[in-house]
Amino acid sequence: ITYNLTPIMNLMSHLIAGFPDAETSIAIADALVKGGANILEIQLAFSDPSADGPAIQTASTIALEKGYSTKQGLAIVKQIHERHPETPIYIMTYGSLAFTPGVENFVKMCKDAGVSACIIPDLPFDGDEGLTEACKKHGLENIPVAAPSMTKERLETMASKGFKYIYAALRAGTTGSETTIDQATLDFIDTVGKGGAKVLGGFGIRNGEQSKVLSKHVYAVVAGSVFVNIVLSNEDTAEGRKKAIAEIEAKAKEISGS
Repeated sequence: ITYNLTPIMNLMSHLIAGFPDAETSIAIADALVKGGANILEIQLAFSDPSADGPAIQTASTIALEKGYSTKQGLAIVKQIHERHPETPIYIMTYGSLAFTPGVENFVKMCKDAGVSACIIPDLPFDGDEGLTEACKKHGLENIPVAAPSMTKERLETMASKGFKYIYAALRAGTTGSETTIDQATLDFIDTVGKGGAKVLGGFGIRNGEQSKVLSKHVYAVVAGSVFVNIVLSNEDTAEGRKKAIAEIEAKAKEISGS
């Protein structure tokens, strides 16, 4: 299944493999792509996250309770990749899930599932347990995460390391709460992109107005909790899922400007 929509801006949208179940998570991916998302950030559920707010933590817990391991999560990722081969998939997860099978083995598993890049917030650029090298070896990108709490010197060091993409978390704390995009936010983004990396900017993006402001300063706008909350706010029934899918597509269109 492919969709030829031309969004006004690049939208990287977040979903959790196996939430609320395998079939629906694939339908969510379809709806996001149809709504104009041109990058899918797919999370492997993890029980003790450092950056996830309540919505994504709840979604991860639901996936874990249904038994979604790394292997099963990547099987869903592979199905989504086969449905949307033209849409890059970036895996988002935490260090222990990569470290358990071995970082290089994990990267190879991701490659085999059709993944283009890895985002692992708790493996920082200057202590990544070999993630960047493993990604280079297997043809993936490692996308480090920049946070406003980092010193300017460290941000500038990260920016100078030659990463193709850097994920800019637009505020400190966990994702999901509303984010105000002010001059300090834009200055932070400019610092992150100083070395030529394409900046992926997110954390608390909920509407088209925010994404329009942000899109002038980033390569892609990132949105996640807003989509997860749509699923959580609808009934856990076939009719509720159908309604959620339609709302997700509409919200993706709003945020991407499709």
